[in-house]
Amino acid sequence: MAATALSKRKEAKSQKPPPRKKQRNEPPPRKKLRNELPPRKKLRNELPPRKKQKTVSFPAKNPIKDDLISDSDDIDEMVEEHGQLHEDQQHQGSDSGSEMSSDGDDPLADDFLLGSDDGEKGSDLDSDSDESDIEVKARADEEEKVREEEDALEELKLNIKEEPDEFRLLTGEIGTSFRRFHMVMISSYITKELEEEANRPPDLQSLQRRIKEIVRVLSNFKSLRQEGATRKDYVEQLTMDLGSYYGYNEFLIGALVEMFPVNELMELIEAFEKPRPICLRTNTLKARRRDLAGVLLNRGVNLDPLSKWSKVGLVVYDSQVPIGATPEYMAGYYMLQSASSFLPVMALAPQEKERIVDMAAAPGGKTTYISAIMKNSGIVYANEMKESRLKSLTANLQRMGVTNTIVCNYDGRELPKALGQNTVDRVLLDAPCSGTGVISKDESVKTSKTLEDIHKCAHLQKELLLAAIDMVDANSKSGGYIVYSTCSIMIPENEAVIDYALRKRDVKLVPCGLDFGRPGFVRFRENRFHPTLEKTRRFYPHVQNMDGFFVAKLKKMSNSKLTPTAPEPSATVEQGSEPIDSVDINSDEGEFQRRSSKESITAESTKITITVSKESYMKKSKESGKLQNGFPEKGKHVPKFTAKYWKERKQQRLSREEIAKAREEKRQTLREDKKKVEGKKRAAKESGGNVK
Repeated sequence: MAATALSKRKEAKSQKPPPRKKQRNEPPPRKKLRNELPPRKKLRNELPPRKKQKTVSFPAKNPIKDDLISDSDDIDEMVEEHGQLHEDQQHQGSDSGSEMSSDGDDPLADDFLLGSDDGEKGSDLDSDSDESDIEVKARADEEEKVREEEDALEELKLNIKEEPDEFRLLTGEIGTSFRRFHMVMISSYITKELEEEANRPPDLQSLQRRIKEIVRVLSNFKSLRQEGATRKDYVEQLTMDLGSYYGYNEFLIGALVEMFPVNELMELIEAFEKPRPICLRTNTLKARRRDLAGVLLNRGVNLDPLSKWSKVGLVVYDSQVPIGATPEYMAGYYMLQSASSFLPVMALAPQEKERIVDMAAAPGGKTTYISAIMKNSGIVYANEMKESRLKSLTANLQRMGVTNTIVCNYDGRELPKALGQNTVDRVLLDAPCSGTGVISKDESVKTSKTLEDIHKCAHLQKELLLAAIDMVDANSKSGGYIVYSTCSIMIPENEAVIDYALRKRDVKLVPCGLDFGRPGFVRFRENRFHPTLEKTRRFYPHVQNMDGFFVAKLKKMSNSKLTPTAPEPSATVEQGSEPIDSVDINSDEGEFQRRSSKESITAESTKITITVSKESYMKKSKESGKLQNGFPEKGKHVPKFTAKYWKERKQQRLSREEIAKAREEKRQTLREDKKKVEGKKRAAKESGGNVK
């Protein structure tokens, strides 16, 4: 039995290995299964080739793919070895475990082995397909990332090209054809962009960037300007952008651009956007500045002295109590007043026991300051045209303890009639104006003021200034001064008004007594003013940190009014739209001025040529007793052209027939005289004598 068992084992060992080889060779090889999948090289070629990309370079072969393939081959070899070992173990186990089993007698063993091979094949197919899908997805994700990076880089380059650091303007002349095409494209783009900006809310960031760039170019125009662009192009674009960014209308921002250099203009506009500091003026009738400052500091008010140029001013930084409702304010120890309002009174320099007029007094800050300097002596006429503002004026006068002031309600142009001409020592005229210097207090000025408003204000200011000059007595021992001030920075309301007064009245400009501030304009664009306008003073918020202000001080030299000189035999009289001087309505000159003003309004032309006989006018003037030896009497003013003169002149006009008849008579007399002379000559020749 033992021998037979050993023989059977040997036969089994010698017979079983060939069937194993046959079983391994029966299923299809794995390489064939891998080749049936879509070839990876074909998939890679279908995608955009990586060699054409300039920015990012990759190796020709895919290392991920090679690793996966090498790993799959190693796994296959390991699976085959593991399968052989497993089969050997099974074979040895079957031989040792049962002698009844044999190759021919047990078909289940072969079926089991075949089934296990089929399962391994299926698992290999699934793993290979999963690995191929992962590889495809990984390659697709990688390619998509590369494409996104390239698109982002191209978009960045395009944005840099479209939005250069330097702002480019549209130019009229372009050189070569390529450049012409390029500039046309840029101009169309800029035009489209500007149209879009006009139709949508303004982009503040782009406007600010463009404003800064234009200011930079204009500050060094020769070296930074765009080729072919003029300064006018930059200034026009800057004007539009400033108006849009800061909210100014076209007229006002244009006027500011004309008045100031670019860098100073930006400082001025930025200063208008910030509030001015709160200032107090100590009422010296009731308190001293040092005592008042100590009391307010104890109440939680943080303050300092205003400046060296003021002995009564205090500037408030912050306060824990309402500064306009403290017991000290109610008692009249101080007045809330802007720093710029101190300046006209300081320039006026009132003296004790004088007669002074404040032509526009409400709400009473300047009037109470004048009374405090005069120590409640003399007389102050506080005039206010608007009746609604009289309440605040009288309330402040009573609160501040003022007792030398008379409040009146007149139109300033009528004050010479009410108070009399040449009757006061000093006049303060803080004239009503457009308010372009106090934009920080009233932002509506940015959009509400126009050129017509400026001209209306200037016309009224000229009339008020002439009335102020007429009230002042030039022979006053201590006075004879007029101070004109406005809270405007417009030239037509300031220098032009003073220049007009210098031409219409016998006055001159004197220093204001203020050692700070900028001098007034002597020339501006096509305007040329009197050279003494350098003595006027201008104040700006970006320089002195106070409201925009103008101050001028005039000294009246004589009580006579300047009038046009006697015309030559053929003179041209120009009639403009200048305001009528404030004169006595009963005088001949006043009647002539009213008549001439009506003619200037109704006449189509602004010039009238008048032929006057100088000898006849001088003869009539002498006969009427108005002139002595061709000159007016001392201390008397004689108008050159009165209404009576023009009336007589009109009555002396002859018709055409009368003029023709007079000419014919003149010719006839000339002929007769000539005949007489010729007859005398003949008689002299005949007699041999001479005729002189």
